[in-house]
Amino acid sequence: MTLHHFVLIIHLLAATIWVGGHLLLAICYLPTALKKKDPHIILSFEKKFEVLGMSSLALLIITGIWMAYDFGITIDTWFAFKNGFEKVISIKLILLFCTFFCAICAQFYVIPNLNEKNINRIALIIISVTSIGVAMLVLGSTLRYGGI
Repeated sequence: MTLHHFVLIIHLLAATIWVGGHLLLAICYLPTALKKKDPHIILSFEKKFEVLGMSSLALLIITGIWMAYDFGITIDTWFAFKNGFEKVISIKLILLFCTFFCAICAQFYVIPNLNEKNINRIALIIISVTSIGVAMLVLGSTLRYGGI
């Protein structure tokens, strides 16, 4: 097994946790929280998932950048969009920034004021982050065939 393959496996396991956790939150917990108008359902899940989820996100960033360099996509060619690999990696980086934006909004603006009257705000963020995660997963799968 090559080092790149090992890094890919770590990346895929981290993606499984990150995307899977958000799908679980969006599909199983969010509808119940919205129906009951109970933000504590979401906050309880987030509290349990946060350490594992954030560790997975950190691993995704580290291994993603590592593999990008293995493919010859260095910081100098990020956002160049010249070939399939550069396009995928650049789009994934843009989506990563969108994820950070959602996290900042959630942590500083939505969660501190979360209640039964504004629970839809956190729902929008959950659906956004989940959709971004799935999109990144699909984009990553295209690298096997040269990207997009």
